[in-house]
Amino acid sequence: MKIAATLIAAVCMLAGAAYGAGSPSHSKRVVLVTHDSFAISKPVRAAFARQTGLELRLLQTGDAGAALNRALLTAGKPEGDVFFGVDNNLLTRALAGNMLVPYRPAALSAVDRRYDLDATHRLIPVDHGEVCLNYDKAWFTEHALAPPRSLDDLGRSAYRGLLVVENPATSTPGLAFMLATIAHYGENGWRAYWRKLRANKLLVTDGWEEAYEQRFSGAAGSKGNRPIVVSYASSPPAEVFFSGKKLAQAPTGVVLSSCFRQIEFAGVLRGASNPDGARKLIDFLLSPRFQADVPLSMFVFPVRRGVPLPAVFTQFAPAVPHPLELPARTIGANRDRWIREWTSTVLR
Repeated sequence: MKIAATLIAAVCMLAGAAYGAGSPSHSKRVVLVTHDSFAISKPVRAAFARQTGLELRLLQTGDAGAALNRALLTAGKPEGDVFFGVDNNLLTRALAGNMLVPYRPAALSAVDRRYDLDATHRLIPVDHGEVCLNYDKAWFTEHALAPPRSLDDLGRSAYRGLLVVENPATSTPGLAFMLATIAHYGENGWRAYWRKLRANKLLVTDGWEEAYEQRFSGAAGSKGNRPIVVSYASSPPAEVFFSGKKLAQAPTGVVLSSCFRQIEFAGVLRGASNPDGARKLIDFLLSPRFQADVPLSMFVFPVRRGVPLPAVFTQFAPAVPHPLELPARTIGANRDRWIREWTSTVLR
């Protein structure tokens, strides 16, 4: 394992060196290192080029956890200029890894203060969403069963074998849902809750794609047979949007009391070859143009105040007035232990 880790580190360092080594055109481009779920529309990407004279290149390196681990391995000799994809549940890990430098964009004053969690300004909030239980409305209608309304419901015999969740060790939605149960049941009760879920035949997958797109019965085109899944409050409008139809209601619903707030951040990478371009990209990520693009590109919500939401969001994304939350410092101090305890409770 140590040899493998050393080889990975060497490869990443070489890649970072190649990125920054004497390229005459590096000042004309900016490289965003991010996860595979990052998306930006072509018109908005073109707007960035027009406004800054810079070419935006994306380096997508797996899911959020994998992308962060790779960025930490190359701290100081990065593969790009900006990192996007740290969330509030991994914030302390990114800050402790010394991979970022401070930058306070002027547009931060337009961001709702509840999303600005880093007083050092190494991580700047870009979007937010809520990780929640989703359910397949048609399945529950066909089986004459009321959909779950609370976390407690999932332990009842009526919901046996209906739930699929993601592993918090490998999935950021899975981590957020584990944290939701800790926020709700407390340090002394959350493991007992998961023992109930295990006894009630929950299914665990490594990531969101398998859980939602393959195992969840409510996803378009899915052959899954589990009508309850850990996903997002914005999944119902996504189902409507991608259906290509005019629907009176979304085919999936959300258990509002289960939702946990997730905030995504971006920061300038220490050692970036184009630090000026990196700062311009951070500015652009908070601009009204990019923030308005966030909902239909990544199906999350903008953090900038006053940005209008598309109609499919205003109509089909349920409001989550009181999401479950834990302080980032508390998460950072306990996250690894909680994941170990979850693993021993649910998987062993």
